[in-house]
Amino acid sequence: MLKEFRDFVARGNVLDLAVGVIMGAAFGRIVTTLVEGLIMPPIGLLLGKTDFSGLFLVLDSSQGIPMSLAEAKTKGIPVIAYGQFINDIVSFLIVALAVFLLVRQVNRLKSGFDRPVPAGVPTTKECPYCIATIAIKASRCPSCTSQL
Repeated sequence: MLKEFRDFVARGNVLDLAVGVIMGAAFGRIVTTLVEGLIMPPIGLLLGKTDFSGLFLVLDSSQGIPMSLAEAKTKGIPVIAYGQFINDIVSFLIVALAVFLLVRQVNRLKSGFDRPVPAGVPTTKECPYCIATIAIKASRCPSCTSQL
C-alpha cells in the first residue's frame, strides 16, 4: 500500500496539482491585499469615506447599536457583516479575470500548435485528355502530346 501511495504521489498530475494549489494560495493573498489595500480604499473614499470591510447590519438593536463591527463582535450583538462579502466578491472577480486571461492566452498558444500545416504550392497537374500527371508549367502533355 505504501508503494501504491508513493507511485500515486510521484505521478505528474499530483505534483502539478500541488504546485497549482500553492501558487493559487499565494495569488489569493496577493489579490486580497490588492483589493483591501489598493482598490477598495479609493472606492470607499469616493462613496463617502466608507471602509467596506467594516459595513454591517444590526439584527438585534436591544443591546444597543454598535459603532463598529469589532464592537458588535465583542458585545456579542448579532450582525450581518456584508462589507467583507463585498470585498470577497471583488477579490473573486479579479481572480476570475486573471484565470480567464491566463486560459485565453494558453488556448491561443495551443491553437497555434494545433493548426494544420498549409499545403505547399502544387508542382503537378493532370492532363485533361489522358489524365496523366504532368508538371504544372508544361504546355504539352508528354503522354498524349495534347496542347494544354
